[in-house]
Amino acid sequence: MAEVFLSIVIPAFNEESRLPGTLDTTLTYLGRQAYSAEIIVADDGSADGTAKAVERYAASTIPVRLLRLPHRGKGHAVKQGMLAAKGRYRFQCDADLAMPIEQVERFLPPAPADVDIAVGSREAPGAKRYNEQWHRHMMGRIFNTIIRILAVPKVQDTQCGFKCFRGEAAERLFALQQLDGFAFDVEILFVARKLGLRTTDVAIDWHHSRDSRVRAVRDTLAMLGDLLRIRLNNLRGRYRIK
Repeated sequence: MAEVFLSIVIPAFNEESRLPGTLDTTLTYLGRQAYSAEIIVADDGSADGTAKAVERYAASTIPVRLLRLPHRGKGHAVKQGMLAAKGRYRFQCDADLAMPIEQVERFLPPAPADVDIAVGSREAPGAKRYNEQWHRHMMGRIFNTIIRILAVPKVQDTQCGFKCFRGEAAERLFALQQLDGFAFDVEILFVARKLGLRTTDVAIDWHHSRDSRVRAVRDTLAMLGDLLRIRLNNLRGRYRIK
């Protein structure tokens, strides 16, 4: 089997309406590239036509693979997608494609040199935000400050849904992942720091979607609880490589 250079992993839950546009745009972009690629859609137990929407792309020149999963949360979907991927680089991509897909180039060599994880950032120098409500931005910055104090000191934007992992790093990290919800990003970066993996922030252009599934207050409170679970899991030795 020929080596896959780039795997794009898209977690999806009830994305029947948005996913076809995202797949069309991503396939068009990948079709212009010289490297080999695949797309993996990890369907988190959708109750709509998400799976059927993905199956329509079965004949694409660039492979589009569907993972049918029980509904357990975004973290579980990303984990299964990353572990099923074959790429030398594995790119986590939100279904709403809030970052222009062309900017995936910023995550791949030679742009970031000698890193294991390139983390998309809406806060890094040169990043741009479009159409975001000010109160959501402020809540995000407060939460990120708490994250940096309790878990990941140097990452400016842990919750950005666009990240790129070297294949070897992805296999190590996601095999250790414990959380299924939105705070899985923090957990993965916490474990990466524990394992001594190299990370860098990548500035992106980010377009806020009115259809965002993030519930600012409720999800923030849930993630605070997950931060405590990460610390507890660490004390219990659950992030040790066996």
